[in-house]
Amino acid sequence: MEITAGGLLEVRITPADVGKRVSVRRVEAVVSGSPEFTDTVGVLTSWDQGVLLITKKDGQSVRISESSLVAGKIVPAAPARRRGPAASFEELSRVAARAWQPLESEPLGDWTLRAAAGFTRRANSVLPLGDPGIPLDDALARVTSWYAERSLPAYVQVATGAAGTQEMLGAELERRGWVNEVSAEVRIGALAPVGDVDAPAAEAVRLTRVPDEEWLGRYGKVSDPDLARRMLVEGPSVWFAALPGSRAIGRCVVDGRWAGFAAVTVDPAHRREGLATAVMAALARRALEEGASAAWLQVETDNPGALALYDGLGFARHHTYHHYRAAS
Repeated sequence: MEITAGGLLEVRITPADVGKRVSVRRVEAVVSGSPEFTDTVGVLTSWDQGVLLITKKDGQSVRISESSLVAGKIVPAAPARRRGPAASFEELSRVAARAWQPLESEPLGDWTLRAAAGFTRRANSVLPLGDPGIPLDDALARVTSWYAERSLPAYVQVATGAAGTQEMLGAELERRGWVNEVSAEVRIGALAPVGDVDAPAAEAVRLTRVPDEEWLGRYGKVSDPDLARRMLVEGPSVWFAALPGSRAIGRCVVDGRWAGFAAVTVDPAHRREGLATAVMAALARRALEEGASAAWLQVETDNPGALALYDGLGFARHHTYHHYRAAS
């Protein structure tokens, strides 16, 4: 925090800074006559009636009484990455959208409404990259009616934690009663180290262009195999990986410099045998052959095993996204 020459902390933010990334320090409690402080960094999404709302990079919102502030300042949007690939939020979002395509879509200004008969939230949610072209309440009314016409719940996918992400939209949805149902990290890393990892089982991985019944069975989220197969095969260059007996599977979409990993799943009886790493290594080697150099993936924030795996393979969080569901 900023400290003046006299040793005092300063509050250098005002309600006019709503929408900017800030760092604040507040008095959390007073113990034995001494104040205890808490620091919060995130996007200032509102400052109303003496209460600040700050959305942190993981999407969690923190309410802070103006009277408890002892310091505050505007901070840079995001630190520069020191290693690995660089990517803007919009570039990565469009790559991810091409890798997991819906069965139907419709534009709403710069937003895209997506539906796929309910198969996965990603393919059945709004991708709001930009301005919907109409007032937000009108846009959300259109969203809810569009999904209702398809007997689907209305979801909006909102990102936080990077330059250009959508903290303000998330705060507006929460004010209107929309509920954040699930959050996932989007991680990126260099592709070559994944392909170079020592994984002997990678030699036994079979790569195909279409998932078979065993692959779909291991994936385990499929009620309509034909629908799932139609969706899963769509993308610039899609590969499916499986070890014999479908002990482990995975999917990779190669799109220019990017290789996107998804559906990495291991038979519970064969976990901790390095099979997920082997599947990813085999897919990475094929993606490298097709000219890719960078990798991305999405992992839910409540999956510690997967998070540890991807940490070990050099993937770092780029941003977090959240699926907000309309209030029923």
